[in-house]
Amino acid sequence: MGSHHPLILTGQLAARGLTLAALVGGLVLASPAAFADDANPRKTTWGLGLGVVGNQEPYIDIDRDTTVLPLLHVENRYVRFFATTLEAKLPGWQFSETNRIDFRLVGRWEGSGYESDDSWALEGMDERKGGVWAGAKVQWQTSLANLSADWTHDVSGNSKGQRFNLGLDRSWRLGERFTLTPRIGAAWHDRKYVDYYYGVQAHEARAGRPEYRGDSGISTEVGLQGVYRFNKHHSMMFDVRARRLSSNAKDSPLVDRSTDNRVFLGYMYHF
Repeated sequence: MGSHHPLILTGQLAARGLTLAALVGGLVLASPAAFADDANPRKTTWGLGLGVVGNQEPYIDIDRDTTVLPLLHVENRYVRFFATTLEAKLPGWQFSETNRIDFRLVGRWEGSGYESDDSWALEGMDERKGGVWAGAKVQWQTSLANLSADWTHDVSGNSKGQRFNLGLDRSWRLGERFTLTPRIGAAWHDRKYVDYYYGVQAHEARAGRPEYRGDSGISTEVGLQGVYRFNKHHSMMFDVRARRLSSNAKDSPLVDRSTDNRVFLGYMYHF
């Protein structure tokens, strides 16, 4: 049976699959779990690589943002770090070889936001910054699929927002080297988050851009991830995602589309 790993932020890859979950410039990446050493969980595994991310935000006339970023993966029985996401592993429950629940503390940098010169439609808007998010995560791995949930808070204080993510994924091994993982997910964002990134304050209002106060809402997404391991040291990965914005985000005068999308391609060398 194909291997499985938790969705959205990370997945148990090790000879199974790989999940990326780093947020860079508002880009959600995948985080390698196929890079763990299941045969020796006490061992620390290392990887270095390079990734390219293309991200299309929903703001009016904003260009697709393409970012090249270095990738670092470090994992042992206590922590996992990939790109901009750090997880501290807590004690969990293992019911059988294919059924277990894991708990994590998570922290990550998220580069959401914009500057006023990113689009003519954003002229006169204050800068919206990314920040550091931290919280807790639980993931339930079964032989059928993997379910994950996490709550995080903007501890940098820029948006002061909160978010709750729920995701479901399943991995299939196609031959000895390739793992394919489709996923679905939903995310609840509180009023402060939506108002910060999609709202228009009174002093920012212009003709054609009225004041707008955002409210909490739920976005949904679908994604597909693939990992190809050439050998013990070299692997390639891709991740594509499409997200439908919450109704309160879509109603913002700053956006002209109901969806955004992201494409990622990366290479990793494993030591």
